[in-house]
Amino acid sequence: MWFRQLFDRESSTYTYLIGDDVTRDAALIDPVREQIDRDLQLVDQLGLTLRYVLDTHVHADHVTATGPIADRTGARIVGGHRAGTCVDLPVRHGDVVSLGRLRLRVLETPGHTDDSVSYVAGDRVFTGDALLIRGCGRTDFQNGDAATLYHSITGVLYDLPASTLVYPAHDYKGHAVSTIGEEKRFNARVAGRSRDEFVALMDGLGLPRPKLIDVAVPANRACGR
Repeated sequence: MWFRQLFDRESSTYTYLIGDDVTRDAALIDPVREQIDRDLQLVDQLGLTLRYVLDTHVHADHVTATGPIADRTGARIVGGHRAGTCVDLPVRHGDVVSLGRLRLRVLETPGHTDDSVSYVAGDRVFTGDALLIRGCGRTDFQNGDAATLYHSITGVLYDLPASTLVYPAHDYKGHAVSTIGEEKRFNARVAGRSRDEFVALMDGLGLPRPKLIDVAVPANRACGR
């Protein structure tokens, strides 16, 4: 498996390049508009063929690069079936995106937003903002719902093997990777909390409005075009 973890400092966003090591078919997960040239240069340097660009959800803190990258490369855009009409391949729970012999299995994990999905590839899961390292995405905009997110984390993601590597869409504290087992034990927002306790916690966060939300959400519903 080809795998690279890339980072955008301005939005603290992780982008992932993943691909089959035999066919060299590849995909980018959660690409950022300001990093298009960096990401495509890496694809070219590694001799990969970009087949898909995937978003885990409609982001509110940066503009996605899925549309511009698709226009430049011919890759197909993948996103949750509630993400918007710009998506070429709207996916649902249990769907599979194939990259040569590599399979990306879709898990619907709404709650942060109503369109959120995660992608399982071998021993790792790309969780978007649904499950962060020692945290989770907020639930106070874009049809977010704390009770729904609690189920997505504890009833969907936590059903994966404990050794599954967790790669989120963001990190703000210098962490690069976790595991499902670690998050079950140490996630400060979820571990040891009932659903009602989690909902009360999330409803009381009082976080400031994302500064780019009015620009990013409309742009991302058009896949960043």
